Amino acid sequence: MATIQNIPKLRFPGFKGEWEKIKLGKLAEKIGDGLHGTPIYSDDSDICFINGNNLTNGKIEITDKTKKVDYAIFKKNDKSLNENTILISLNGTIGNIAKYNNEKVMLGKSVGYFNFKESTNFYFHVFHTDKIQNFFISELTGSTIKNLSLKTLRGTIFPFPSPLEQQKIASFLSAVDEKIQQLSRKKELVEQYKKGVMQQLFSGKLRFKDENGTDYADWESVKMNELFSFKQGIQCGIEDQFLEKSDNMERFIRIIDLTSDKEIPRFIKNTDKGNLIFEDDLFMVRYGVPGLIGYGYNGVIANNLFRLIPKKSVHNKFYLYVLTHLKKDIMNLSSSTTMPALNFSSLGVLKIPEIEIEEQQKIATFLSSIDVKIESTKQEIHQMQSFKKGLLQQMFV
Repeated sequence: MATIQNIPKLRFPGFKGEWEKIKLGKLAEKIGDGLHGTPIYSDDSDICFINGNNLTNGKIEITDKTKKVDYAIFKKNDKSLNENTILISLNGTIGNIAKYNNEKVMLGKSVGYFNFKESTNFYFHVFHTDKIQNFFISELTGSTIKNLSLKTLRGTIFPFPSPLEQQKIASFLSAVDEKIQQLSRKKELVEQYKKGVMQQLFSGKLRFKDENGTDYADWESVKMNELFSFKQGIQCGIEDQFLEKSDNMERFIRIIDLTSDKEIPRFIKNTDKGNLIFEDDLFMVRYGVPGLIGYGYNGVIANNLFRLIPKKSVHNKFYLYVLTHLKKDIMNLSSSTTMPALNFSSLGVLKIPEIEIEEQQKIATFLSSIDVKIESTKQEIHQMQSFKKGLLQQMFV
């Protein structure tokens, strides 16, 4: 007896039988893409010219870099987008999906659109399934820049249960999305709070008191080389498989974790204590994207990083926050070459605060507590995203 293929593993009670399969070309009233060319831009316009990179997290995101287009050009290229429109990125970041929500936008050629006849909530979730996304990837054309063709979009086969089952599935998954969005908003609010608190702390508007309720001494401004010396990492041929991420780094950096047995012995033999990072050490990126700060990592650092070695008794995590706060100033110190780099002599004269060690400790502990809340919310978001991914795998055929 033949196996029935078109029944999902996870289903709401009361529904049975196989799902239909229908090509997108028959489900949508129109499938197309944006302008193939350069529009006339206008600063006086309120119509944004978007591409595939503007489609993120299920929405159209407009940034300060998004250009505005002349109204006459917009009218000439109007795609009649409506409440039942879904957008998709066609090259670069392939397969990003967004609902159209009456934004004033004009599409570039890297944005495709589907104008459906009815509500798109169910279709929106289908687009995010691995089966559909993997199909898009398998159908990409082009050598240098990969493209998703309109022909592929029209021929994509969608699962199609009854309207009532579609509604049930869409409502449930939309509730999961709303929970993820709530957590994301919570994380953003805590991050904004931290940014505001840091601004007040490092401008001196917000101060801590000692155990007796007495003010600490006024802050002094000193050159960075009065508190720290610099030790560059070693050229040790670190490969991509050794990429690790410290909790306090803003991007992946070249570090080898000493807790791993892989390749580590030869690096220990070729280095000295000054090139090892232990708990409570600070380090910075020197080459590539200068100014990124790391803290508390046990590893061997590569030559695109350097250690900050305290000359006095300091609380390193306090200075992690200080240098993070001064990131723009540090970035301005980097040389404007193809490979930007920090110059130790320039960095050494950067002015940083010198304060009593007890106040350093209090500030670091306070800001760390905010970081814990941010990290906890990140974990909640990750768990909900994993939960949704599992649902998508089981609720669709």
